[in-house]
Amino acid sequence: MQEYYKILGLSESATDEEIEAAYKKLKEKYSRERFYEGEIGNEAARNLTKLETAYAEITTDRRLHKNESDGRSTEDFSDIERAIKRGNLSEAQAKLDDVSDRTAEWHYLQSVVFYKKNWINESKKQLEIAMNMEPHNDKYADSYTKLKQKIEFNEKQFHSGNAQYDNGAHRTTERQMGGSGANDCLSFCATWCCLDMLCSICCR
Repeated sequence: MQEYYKILGLSESATDEEIEAAYKKLKEKYSRERFYEGEIGNEAARNLTKLETAYAEITTDRRLHKNESDGRSTEDFSDIERAIKRGNLSEAQAKLDDVSDRTAEWHYLQSVVFYKKNWINESKKQLEIAMNMEPHNDKYADSYTKLKQKIEFNEKQFHSGNAQYDNGAHRTTERQMGGSGANDCLSFCATWCCLDMLCSICCR
């Protein structure tokens, strides 16, 4: 756990307020620097992922110890799950932002919200954090596998020549039925059916 505090530049004796302040300050810094060109931007992106993981681990550890001492129940995400089911992503995001204890389930639900917004890379990062926190959680692992299938399918479509650029405007090439086009269609349908399951898992 000490290494996570080191990422925030704090000691394990830091208060919750100090942890929150350090997290917000570093997140703002890395979020800005990740758009820089070259290694500076790459390093900032890596540091941002490390920061999110460290903050999640620290807050989860403190929450668990606090619950053990005072007998409180863990965070209830049912309101967020209902908002996602209704398709009210703004409400779901607002409720997620109000949660101070960033548990594995919090990152999973954040991943679902990002996915529904079609922010695929951000969704993948949040799932990776959730899996890192709970590596034996089958729900997270299954969702991550399906998300990777979508990313790989999109890359395959891009490199297969299905997408063309004409006078700077992007358009999708219409393909005839049969042959490899039919296989791509079947693959597309199968992938999207799997991904529909991803978005419904959290609300079982």
